[in-house]
Amino acid sequence: MNLLAHFQHLLNYDDWANREVIASLRSNERASHFAFRVMSHIIATERVWLARLQQRPNPAVWPEWTLDETDQQRAENAGQWQQFMDSLNERSLEREVEYRNTKGELFRSAAQDIVTHTIMHSAYHRGQIASDLRSSGGTPSYTDFIHAVRQGFVDEE
Repeated sequence: MNLLAHFQHLLNYDDWANREVIASLRSNERASHFAFRVMSHIIATERVWLARLQQRPNPAVWPEWTLDETDQQRAENAGQWQQFMDSLNERSLEREVEYRNTKGELFRSAAQDIVTHTIMHSAYHRGQIASDLRSSGGTPSYTDFIHAVRQGFVDEE
């Protein structure tokens, strides 16, 4: 599997895991405001990093979306990330991207590092949601990467 296909594979997993967490939040009456807010942050941040890769202004990173709005944004993100990935080649992943963080500080990062960060950031926060649900007596969704691959939830490309 080449690097582009690998990243697409990981992005497919990421979208699947986001859908799983959203579904568990819908069905779990013990879900806290924290869990809903962090889920919105996950989706918003995926949008922020894509905007940076495309040299567009940063959207908000902590929006106050409903769960339905979060899921709608998730679906839009998945399509936009797919289009972006389809526009790349292996060398594109190495290109340096200049962007400003939410504090206005200027940075440069390789596109492949930004994609990696985006996926890892989402996994980190999904873990926070799982921990929050578990501590309140709820049952979080099972979103381990290897589980998703073994069960065929992530397309092999």
